[in-house]
Amino acid sequence: MLFHDCPACDTGRTSRRQFLTGLGAAGAAAMLPAPAVRAQGAKTLIDTHSHFFPPSYLQTQKEWEAKRNIPPNTRMYAWTPARLIELMDKDGIRTSVMSLASTPGLWFDTGAEEAGKIVRMCHDFQADMRRDYPGRFGIFAPLSMMNVDATLKEIEYAFDTIKADGINLQTNYGDKWLGDATYKPVLEELNRRKAVVYVHPLVAACCGRLSVGTHPAVIEVPHDTTRTVTSLLLSGSFARYRDIKWIFSHAGGTIPMMAGRIDAFYGQNPRAKEFAPDGIMNEMARLHYDTANATSAPAMAALLKLVPVSQITYGTDYPYFLLDQNKQLQKLGLSAADIQAIESGNATRLIPRLKAA
Repeated sequence: MLFHDCPACDTGRTSRRQFLTGLGAAGAAAMLPAPAVRAQGAKTLIDTHSHFFPPSYLQTQKEWEAKRNIPPNTRMYAWTPARLIELMDKDGIRTSVMSLASTPGLWFDTGAEEAGKIVRMCHDFQADMRRDYPGRFGIFAPLSMMNVDATLKEIEYAFDTIKADGINLQTNYGDKWLGDATYKPVLEELNRRKAVVYVHPLVAACCGRLSVGTHPAVIEVPHDTTRTVTSLLLSGSFARYRDIKWIFSHAGGTIPMMAGRIDAFYGQNPRAKEFAPDGIMNEMARLHYDTANATSAPAMAALLKLVPVSQITYGTDYPYFLLDQNKQLQKLGLSAADIQAIESGNATRLIPRLKAA
């Protein structure tokens, strides 16, 4: 977003070898032959990284921005479910799984009670979208995380009332990342429910001025995914909550490039078996990562060195980026089976309901 998602199996290793060999032979991913293109007009893709904005949320966002002289993001304010459906039809997307991720998320400096009201409004809006457009939308339900007891009730409502497909978390909440001990009861409940948990980065409150003249999203957003993954790793959360199925945005941010460095520092730690029982690189390879704004040849090469194809889902980050990023996947020399797995198969394995959507 502009201001702000298991050891490798033999199939995964083969796919990576094919991919990297193809890159070396061609010299550039764009020169590689693409697998067969889907039938014209067919809607087969599943987008696990698409954002939604209820009108009342946008009004609150607008007021918050005005107080801080923040220029409005026109793409956010132009968003509507009908417009998204039109673009999904155009670009072959059958189902978009909706999440909320924007600065300042759900807080707006109004406190836990008001954040809880915004969460409930978002949950109900998501449920209405899924009802009004059958088969076209899934739900990653956001949580406020400001008050643990309230958040546990939000989880109950999300799964038991609106029947969410998973949970939508931010990489950070103020000055805490997801491995912080404050969130232990929340992660315990999500683990008990065997939840799919989709994580979207924000620019951390500490770090907006570290962007060396770029928009804060360019550098700090991917770095914040790496911060929260490392927080979850070193806190033992990945090892402790094995039944949570994690999806991290933008090919894991900078994790594919940083995983080896993290392993070099902590892999020989006397406590390593406690937080990474199968080794740090294998902990990273158990996670899932989406492709949103990360389908360039270098980004995908790094990701496919870290994880098997089975751990990658298709994502777009709409409305901040276009829906047709699968065009880049088609140029990477992947097999037709691997393309199909990324475009929809891996998502339906994580969320079986989407098979019938």
